[in-house]
Amino acid sequence: MTQYLKIPKERIGAIIGPKGETKKFIEEKTACQLDIDSESGKIDITCEGDPLKEFRILETIKAIGRGFSPEKALGILEDDMLMLEIIDLSDVATTPKELQRIKGRIIGRGGRTRELAESLINVKISVYGKTVSVLGYAEQNTIMRTAIKMLLDGAAHGAVYKFLEKKHQELLHSQLDSIDFY
Repeated sequence: MTQYLKIPKERIGAIIGPKGETKKFIEEKTACQLDIDSESGKIDITCEGDPLKEFRILETIKAIGRGFSPEKALGILEDDMLMLEIIDLSDVATTPKELQRIKGRIIGRGGRTRELAESLINVKISVYGKTVSVLGYAEQNTIMRTAIKMLLDGAAHGAVYKFLEKKHQELLHSQLDSIDFY
């Protein structure tokens, strides 16, 4: 079955990779065929058989298209539990200036907010175009969606940091609780 996906033209090179290595790696890993139109940004993905594999490759290519490096995005193919969450900021920001302000709040001064969120919640975050994308497990993505919503709603960065630190502790406790010591 063939799926179609359109990504920003400036991200096509990231999907192809140096000397076509990334594209070749994705095709070999998934046994799917990628037909890339560099002019339009359209990608045809043809997979035989496994619909889950087809979904995973779509998510991987979307992640690269949303600004993640191929190395980070390829984690989707390695781990079936890893999920891509894309939050559209154009619903919140009505002007280009407002979009820049919102993206700046999510990234933080010197990238501090994004780095803190990535390290505490163990996710990857990409702010690209009119979107912010999160690569993590379901529970982590839910936490990040809440934190991003807090920032979009104008919460102080300190409050968001506190929320993330509290959730970090909860994640650690739930991981410890799930370990069977016997």
